[in-house]
Amino acid sequence: MIVTVTYNPAVDQTVQFDEPMAPDRVLRATDAHFDAGGKGINAAQLLTAMDRPCVATGLLGGFTGAFIRDELRADGVETAFADVGGTTRLNTTAIADAEEYKLNQSGPAVDASVVDALLDRVAAQDPDRVLVGGSLPPGLSADAIDRIAAGGDWETVVDTGGDLLRELDAHYGLCKPNREELGEATGADVSSVEGCARAADRFRARGFDRVLASMGGDGAVLASEDGLLFARALDVDVVDTVGAGDALLAGVLGAWEAGADDETALRTGVAVSSQVVQQAGTAVPDLSEIESVRERVSVERL
Repeated sequence: MIVTVTYNPAVDQTVQFDEPMAPDRVLRATDAHFDAGGKGINAAQLLTAMDRPCVATGLLGGFTGAFIRDELRADGVETAFADVGGTTRLNTTAIADAEEYKLNQSGPAVDASVVDALLDRVAAQDPDRVLVGGSLPPGLSADAIDRIAAGGDWETVVDTGGDLLRELDAHYGLCKPNREELGEATGADVSSVEGCARAADRFRARGFDRVLASMGGDGAVLASEDGLLFARALDVDVVDTVGAGDALLAGVLGAWEAGADDETALRTGVAVSSQVVQQAGTAVPDLSEIESVRERVSVERL
């Protein structure tokens, strides 16, 4: 069973405009909606949709925190969040004339003592694997992630920014940087698929059994002690890239939970991601045909 930890959740507001954005103009949206967001939360929703046992945990506060709880309950996601003061952040993605603009809040400041409360909630689920995803709110450091990794007899997966990845000291089963985060964490040239693959393989030495790197339209690479796998992205109509990396990771983890090998897991991750990017926002797409979509994903060993 998988437990996801989202220290800094968000309500994701997606607003669409037909006209390009410009200063000193009032634009009228053609569509707008709200979703429960945050890397761990997105993964929990997708894992639940894939019928993989999962519990979402993290820190929530205020009316936006209540919205996230309600949304997850409606999606059938089990939760075990810890309450904090302040208001869970609101992140906005504006899509205007085929361009994306992202405006993210920092989140409410918290005390480091909240890690103890969250660890209790994680341990109570007796998970096999724990995913810690997303940014940290003001008041917490990389130690908050390391404490989760060292807090119990479970494999820990981390999906966070390159600056935090460099600061981690515990041992992890997997980390999932995107191309920019991998470059930031390693200082390597990641402009090519081969460069990403080499950087991911070298980065394993920092305490990761596997490194899964997402590369947008180029696909994804998975580095492990068994070598390097590269999966090409599927050719689909991309509407919104928010949550694409979370979908890749959820697909991989969900496949591993079902006993799949690394190649099948990587193909599953790319297939799930391809479904997410074809819609606006981070709501869970229809995954009923994901196995047939997975068959279209090509994987090669580098």
